[in-house]
Amino acid sequence: MNDKKIILKVNDNGSIRVTGDVELVDSEGNLFETKSTFSLCRCGASKKQPFCDGTHKSIDFKSAPRAE
Repeated sequence: MNDKKIILKVNDNGSIRVTGDVELVDSEGNLFETKSTFSLCRCGASKKQPFCDGTHKSIDFKSAPRAE
């Protein structure tokens, strides 16, 4: 078991930032190539799905959820 902390940060009006040693797989189990830190799209408009390409800025994506 990996004892290093994995952090997923939901950025205001932007991506989900993933930091740590994780594997990202598609629905068929195929592995995406990632680095130790990467960003996942939340707006749905990225041309590099599932990764963020910054498109959220040009479409004025708004979302700022908070943990309770």
